[in-house]
Order: sequence, then structure tokens, then C-alpha cells
Amino acid sequence: MDLQVRPQNLIKDTLGRPENLEQVRQFLNEGNPPNRTALAVQVCDWHRFVDHRGQRQISTCLKALRDLEEHGHFTLPRPSFQQAQSSPRRLPEPVPEPRDVPEAAGEVRGLGLVLVETEDQVRIWNEMLFREHPQGAGPLVGRQLRYLIASEHGWLGGFGFASAALALSDRDTWIGWDDATRKRHLDRVIGMSRFLIRPTVHCRNLASLVLGMVLRRVGRDFDARYHLDPWLVESFNDTEAFEGTCYQASNWVKVGLTQGRGRQDRQWHCPTSVKDIYVYPLRPDFREAMGVEPPMGPPSLGVAEGLDGDEWAQNEFGGACLGDQRLSKRLVESARAMAQQPGASFSSVEKGNWPAVKGYYRLIDHPDDAEVTPEAILAPHQQRVVQRMMAQPLVLCIQDGSDLNFSGLDACEGLGRIGTNQTGAGSQGLHMHSMLAVTPDGLPLGVLDARLQAPETKSPEDTRPASAIPIEEKKTFNWILGLRKCADLAAELPDTHLVSVMDREADFFELFDEQRNNPRVDLLVRAKHDRTLGGDGQGLFEVVRQSPAQGRLQIPVPRQSARPKKSGQKAREARPQRLAEVSLRFRQVTLQPPDRMKDRGPITLWMIHVREELPPEGAKPLEWFLLATGEIGSADDAAERLRWYALRWRIEDWHRVLKTGCRVERLGFETGERLKRAVAINLVIAWRIMVMTLLGRESPELPAEVLFSDLDIRVLKAFARQRKLEGPSTVGLAVGLVARLGGYLARGNDPPPGHEVMWRGFTLLQGMSLGFALNEDG
Repeated sequence: MDLQVRPQNLIKDTLGRPENLEQVRQFLNEGNPPNRTALAVQVCDWHRFVDHRGQRQISTCLKALRDLEEHGHFTLPRPSFQQAQSSPRRLPEPVPEPRDVPEAAGEVRGLGLVLVETEDQVRIWNEMLFREHPQGAGPLVGRQLRYLIASEHGWLGGFGFASAALALSDRDTWIGWDDATRKRHLDRVIGMSRFLIRPTVHCRNLASLVLGMVLRRVGRDFDARYHLDPWLVESFNDTEAFEGTCYQASNWVKVGLTQGRGRQDRQWHCPTSVKDIYVYPLRPDFREAMGVEPPMGPPSLGVAEGLDGDEWAQNEFGGACLGDQRLSKRLVESARAMAQQPGASFSSVEKGNWPAVKGYYRLIDHPDDAEVTPEAILAPHQQRVVQRMMAQPLVLCIQDGSDLNFSGLDACEGLGRIGTNQTGAGSQGLHMHSMLAVTPDGLPLGVLDARLQAPETKSPEDTRPASAIPIEEKKTFNWILGLRKCADLAAELPDTHLVSVMDREADFFELFDEQRNNPRVDLLVRAKHDRTLGGDGQGLFEVVRQSPAQGRLQIPVPRQSARPKKSGQKAREARPQRLAEVSLRFRQVTLQPPDRMKDRGPITLWMIHVREELPPEGAKPLEWFLLATGEIGSADDAAERLRWYALRWRIEDWHRVLKTGCRVERLGFETGERLKRAVAINLVIAWRIMVMTLLGRESPELPAEVLFSDLDIRVLKAFARQRKLEGPSTVGLAVGLVARLGGYLARGNDPPPGHEVMWRGFTLLQGMSLGFALNEDG
């Protein structure tokens, strides 16, 4: 008999053709098959339905026949027996707990994977998963593999692989296949249906380690058992219970979300929670093997594209998933109005437009568990940021933290302690850890990430020393989460080099260790700790200082005004602007892991050092130590990294615009969640003010229509005629006129207008434009 392999998903399609349905009906009418199994065998022989081992696909064929019977195509013989409810084979008692498991995965003795094959292994796996996994032991669907995680300490957990989901919108979009291709090749995708590290096992990095181990062998084992080489593995992560850290550390790709439906949810009851979808390619050229092209993503955008006065709010906020399209529309309208007068109360912005005011406060005052979240508000803007990044060969992803002080809101719930004031009383507010995408020329592309958190005070009952507290419970974990965000973006931006830039607070070993797991993103961090090198006790900083200078540079030091001591801020002295002459050194250094991470190997980085040898009298000399990944082969390479780090001030400028220009610390709402929503809108408004200011410096030749509406340009033309100035034909000229509205004098030795002048001028321009429009309507 000449049998051939037929993919499982095509069997029902084949049987559903009119001529094949008629063949089955005629065979049934002749009374030939004694039972359903005999019919399935005959159908397999007719159509040569076999699996990759050459065996008839009787079970799949039976399922297809039952489905066709449900649709009224024919009537099958009555089942010869009622199938009993099966129960997994189990042990009579729980699987013994492992003993003396070390805290670090590298210290686990005899760690390995056991492919479940024997009766005893099946019972151990079933018992352990049934008792200790949230979804139990199964049943699993389709072709299956099971593994036990073994060690000299005992059984540590297990894996279960089965057939992939029949259809997943986000997965299928990411792969790029159509329905026909999916049906042909779905059996090349296997699902990791179960992954258990036993609840009593607390071993750092064990999950990511064994996940890597199983991925290296599952394809080989699957092929050996089923004569089928899988190309992709998929899995799901319930973010309500797990962070998904082990997937990220093992280089899985997050491709989207499930719709909350189980495999058999045909009535769209959505009985399961929505989960992250992760995919791991076992074969790098899987798309080529399937005959599909990578899906076309959204088009790239220029820095200033879509930022004009009329459409920018729709572009940056439109389509936000807030649970109701009316709320999305209200968000756009509110953002557009708020940007006209940054920092003003919404009622004064709308000037008596009560429906608009009421709509804005309804948007912000949704219950704390509503879909109106800061993440949802920022999502459309962040997609635009990614599109702007696509057009850049290199992007700096600058991270920083800043506190938002809301001490005046005594009745506001959901705030945390952010510090103390001069009297020692606690200050309440939110901590914001944010990330700004910036080009190497210093132009901000947008807000990549913003986490607004209410800091929790350590309980007096928590006596753990700092070294014993997991990194996930510390504020410094925000830096790692930011790096992971960059790693996710790097998968979407194969033609854009991402560099994560951070200040001294990010100088900790766990961050550099994380980068080893995500090497697609480079790090550039200002060093804080003078680590000991070698056995002679010599400090890292002094070793670098004593090495020969490899170049000379000039670094502009901006002017700094004096500031008295205020709540949460130290006093600072005034500093004049100057050009610092510095010596340049760079060398490779090796960082040893701290005692708490002895299972991790040392990390080799590059250190760049600049020092001002002859500072002006009374001035503090400029000195930086930077730690960088990526090769630094010359003084030019080192100087380039220094230029990148100097742009870190962009994020501090943005925070200043947010606080001083948009005045977010003057917001007043009853809960921290409502404050976060209003802050999220202002994050984008503050970024746009920065772009408008900087484009006037960096790209003054662009047409004025890039940033200004037709009405704005007409008002600026009138203002220019009145002052006998050149009209706003370009961005540079228009920005200059806005700066003059804000009080900029434009004298020959004046520096370029700053953000504060610009938001004052922009606010006045919006008021003038409104008056201009009202006059025309009258």
C-alpha cells in the first residue's frame, strides 16, 4: 500500500470535499464498516493518511469524521463502547521533596533532564505535576514529550510538550503564514504546555538554566520519537503569577497576547486568563522552510513626522485600548487641549467648555482597576517611537529615575514615601523610572518606558540585610526591567543598534550579568564603585588613572545656576559655562562577581576615563569613569561613547520640562492611579515641547508645517510683520519667533532658547491663535 504523510490539519479539509463526503456516505450506506475504527482505517487507506512514522492517522481521522457528522454530512455507526473517564497513572504518595538544594543553579549537583519513558517515570511526573503545577498534569494534546528535572538532591521539577495551539492571532501574525500554510506546517510547532520548578525549590537562575537545557534537546528527542523535526516552540506566561524572566533570559521572543480562550473554546466563552505568547525558533530559517516572508511591520517615521499642530495628538494617542472607543477619542481631545497650555488646570484650558472638562475628569477618574492605565495611554505613542527608531541606525535608550512630590495631597490614596523634608517629616509621592529614546544627534524620539510606583517603606519586621533581599524587590530592579524592554525592542529592530545609557545608580553586577543574557543591546553606564582588581587590593579607578593618556578632548560643561537646599534635593553652587580640556584613557577590565553571585563568571567590559587636568580656579575638575560593552578599539571609539553619554542630560531636561513646564506635581486627584494617568499624558506633551525646541536647533531648515498648524503659522507671520522680523518659513525661524513670544531676546551672544522659554512662548501662541480664530469666526 502506497501511504504518504498528510499533515493533521489537512485531514478534515480533505474529507470535507464533496466527492470524498459522497464516498464516505456510499460506504456507510452499503453497511460495510462494522465500527467507527474500521471506517477510519479504510479512510486512511483511501487517502493515504499517515504520520511521520508511517502509521495510519486513525485518531485524527476519527475526530475529523465526528466533526463532519456534527455538521450533518452523514451518520456514523454507534460507538461500540462508552469511553470511561481516564485518570492519570499516579504514585500512592507525594514525590519526596528535594534536599539541600543550593541557592545558585551552578552549585546544583548532578543537574540533568530525564526523558519520561518508563512506567515509574510516568507516575513520578504525573504525581508531581498534578499536585504542584497550577494546571495539573494534563491531559496534554497530540504528540507529547515529558521530562523530569533530576539532581542528586532529588526531583526539582518537570517539562511537558504537546501540540501547539490551533490558532493564535498574534503568533500567526508574527510568523506571517496564511491559513493554508498554517495547516500544512502547524505540526512543526510544538507547545511547552507544562514547566514546573517545584515550589519548595528556591535556586537562583535554575529556571533559565534548565529551560536552555531542554531547548537544546527537545527537537532531537521529538524527531527520534515521531520522525518529525520541529522548527518552533511556543509557550504561554500568565503575567498575573509570573514575570516571564526565565523566557527573556533564554532568548525567547514575546510575540503578543492570547485572547483568553482554551483550545476547545468554540463558543468564545473565554474561560482562561490572557497570557503572554513566547516563541523560540529551533530552526533559524523556519520561515524560509515554510515558504513565507517575514510579516511587514509598520513603516518607519522621521523624527518630526506627524508632529504638526493639528494632527499630533491623534498620531500619538489615537487608538489607545481603554475599553471604550469614546474614551480613546476623549484622550486625544484632552491631550490636544492640554498641550495648548502646558501646566494650566484643565478647566482653564477649556475656558468654560463644561462637556470637555467633564469628559476629561471622567477619563482620569475611572476606578483604579479599569483599563484606563498609564501603559494603555502611552501604548500608541510608544508604537510611534518604535517606528521612529526604525529609521535610525543607532538609538540611545536613556534611563533615569525621578521622584514626583505630591506632599500637598494629604487625602490622596496610593502614594508612597519618597524622602523627607527639611524638618524631617516624610514626603509622599511617586517614583518614576523612565526611558527616553534619543538619536546620536540628541533629538528625542519619544518615551519608551515609564513606570510610576509608590515606594514601599521597609517593614520593621523585615530584618533581612540588603544582600539577602532579592534584586526583584529592590528599586534598582527597574534598571534591569528597562534593559529587558530594550532587548524586546531589539528583536523588532534588527537594523537598529540599541545602546542603553544609565547613570551611577545602575552600576551593579546583576545589570551587567543581565546584559550577557541579552547581548543584542549594549550598555553604557557611569561607574560608581571603585572595585578591587586582582589580589594586590589596588582599586579600579586608580589603575585606570595611572595608565598612559591615549588622547585629548574638549567637553562642554553647561552653566549651572545656584540652588538652595529643598525637600528631596541638595543645595548646589553656581557654575559658569566652560569648555573642559580633558585627558582620555580606556582599557579592558574584568569585574568579579560579588559573594552572593559566585555561581556567575566574571564579566569583561571596557572602561573609559576622562579627567580635567587643569580646571579653573575654584572649579571642581571634571572626571568620568564609564563602563561599556562592545568593542572599543581606538580613541575615536572611546570619544564616541563619551558623546553618547553626554546626551544622558536629555532625560533630565525632559524631567525638568515635565515638572516645571507641565507642572505635574501640582496635579490633584484622589488616588495615585489617577495621578499616574494624568502624568502619562503629560509625559508625551513634555517630550513634544523638547522636540519643538531642539528641532529649531538641529534641523532648522525643515518646513514650519512640520510642527505648526496653518493657524499658528498665520499668527507667527503677523507677529513677525509687527516686529519687522523674518517670517516663519522654516522650523528654525518659527521656533525663534515662539521663543521671542516667551521672552527670548535673541542678542548676539545669547545661547539658544531653552525649554522654559519655549513652553512660555508656545502657551502664548496658543492663546493668540485662539483669539485669531474667534476674530475670524466673528
